[in-house]
Amino acid sequence: MKHTAHSLSSTRHLKFLLLGFIVLLALLCLYYGSSFAPSSRRFDGENSFLSGSLFGGNLFNHRFDDLHGHRNLILKAPKTIPVCDEMYSELIPCLDRNLIYQLRLKLNMTLMEHYERQCPPTERRYNCLVPPPVGYKIPIRWPNSRDEVWKANIPHTHLAKEKSDQNWMVVNGDKINFPGGGTHFHDGADKYIIALAKMLKFPGDKLHNGGNLRNVLDVGCGVASFGAYLLSHDVITMSLAPNDGHENQIQFALERGIPSTLGVLGTKRLPYPSRSFELAHCSRCRIDWLQRDGILLLELDRLLRPGGYFAYSSPEAYAQDPVNRRIGTAMHDILKRMCWKVVAKKDQTVIWAKPVTNSCYLKRDPGTLPPLCNLDDDPDLTWNVPMKACISRYSKKMHRQKGSGLVPWPQRLFSAPPRSEEVGVSAEEFKEDSKVWKLRVAEYWNEMRLVIQRDSIRNVMDMNSNLGGFAAALINKDVWVMNVAPVNSSAKLKIVYDRGLLGTVHDWCEAFSTYPRTYDLLHAWAVFSEINVRGCSMHDLLIDMDRILRPDGFVIIRDVPAVINYIQKYFTALRWDGWVSEVEPRTDALSKVEERVLIARKKLWGNEVATI
Repeated sequence: MKHTAHSLSSTRHLKFLLLGFIVLLALLCLYYGSSFAPSSRRFDGENSFLSGSLFGGNLFNHRFDDLHGHRNLILKAPKTIPVCDEMYSELIPCLDRNLIYQLRLKLNMTLMEHYERQCPPTERRYNCLVPPPVGYKIPIRWPNSRDEVWKANIPHTHLAKEKSDQNWMVVNGDKINFPGGGTHFHDGADKYIIALAKMLKFPGDKLHNGGNLRNVLDVGCGVASFGAYLLSHDVITMSLAPNDGHENQIQFALERGIPSTLGVLGTKRLPYPSRSFELAHCSRCRIDWLQRDGILLLELDRLLRPGGYFAYSSPEAYAQDPVNRRIGTAMHDILKRMCWKVVAKKDQTVIWAKPVTNSCYLKRDPGTLPPLCNLDDDPDLTWNVPMKACISRYSKKMHRQKGSGLVPWPQRLFSAPPRSEEVGVSAEEFKEDSKVWKLRVAEYWNEMRLVIQRDSIRNVMDMNSNLGGFAAALINKDVWVMNVAPVNSSAKLKIVYDRGLLGTVHDWCEAFSTYPRTYDLLHAWAVFSEINVRGCSMHDLLIDMDRILRPDGFVIIRDVPAVINYIQKYFTALRWDGWVSEVEPRTDALSKVEERVLIARKKLWGNEVATI
């Protein structure tokens, strides 16, 4: 019996040891599996999605050990990517009102914080393709699109009813027409623009003033008819409006092919460098310019060039209104202390001019408000930087030369601006950059010559604008370019503006603030390499690029071979395989590493694709 008991005891010990070994092995597998898995989501053998969830950011957030030499991917790209529900057809991830409500963010609505960027946390990022609305059509092409768009593409008619007396837009069958009206210019933006030029006594009643007025900021722009009609004057406008109760006004503007963007004068600086615009414009834009010691006016001051103008118009009905007269008097007082002067006034339109030197600032009485900014304040830092209630003074050089030193448009496009020195770019380097991009763009268009139509591209985005050479090379094509300066090279955006172009600062680790289907061409030079080094998700970026790219639109991705090889595996899942070309570009002065160029066209797809 003792022997039997001993045998049973030994067997029992052996079982416990074996069980412990199995548990230890399972724990090791779990540990190492979680270390290498991209996320907790499940995949089948084809790397398809099984979870059915809309969320799960950084789903494929893996990195290359050696971008220049490594060719093996850590994980295959998916063959399919789920499609979002139709309710997300107008999704703007960082301006999602539902997300703000769900996350219970405590935002100051009186300061417009709820219209500023509030990006979803990683676990709530969308990992699905945003579908077009029912009945979506390829957009009407420029220049016809200035005056009409397909109603099915933006099925919102609220503005047509609300602004029916102001001629913003009119529903006409299956189209929406834009007569060119606005809150203050019922008779048309073209006549209003001429009236402004006459007020300023510009030669020939042309607002471009011999090429000296090129860049305009239109705040509270509505459907951007002011900016639309300025294009024929050789003036380019950043039309700005929030994603507010005026349904989809910026989406209408972009559908029309007019340079415009979502944004608000709230608590943070607008993502543009100092001294970027010759004119700021507000036509009854419903902005409280008096709040917080005039901080919003001081933001305009930061953005205006020396001698720049601020044109403010309000409806004639407000001329005798006591409240509005008090507001006008208070604005005049603040702007006078800011050293701005009234240069023209007619009816309900007044135009102020910013000083060209620091002289007036230095003559103010001690303690005068608003104060001058500290000398160590950088007026060109803009990404998530709070507005400051102070006056950005000019540099000693700009003070001495009494102006920006820019040559008139269009000569300024290819002339090295004075601020090139501030970013360490010599006149020779500037000239070489322009030359290289002219050749690169010619190669791109030559590669696409069989599939690109003359009028198929209007809205273009350069996702890594550098000095603006890509956009400058497109100047003879009927397109406009949103030049995007990544946060790590945001200082160069001032060169883009000094060339007479438009752009913004952005962090490509986050979603871009625009409506879906608003760009015809996306150009990404070394963008994926840069975010990969920072540990951000290339998958997330591809999903967002698909969101903002129009059906039939093109992507041009120029990057190192390892990145190109990886991205190409996504094309079937993204439905970017309507037409694909991969080439090895010629080596040039900007070639720091071996690069490949991948060009693809997005297919038009719709409700026949299952959604989740």
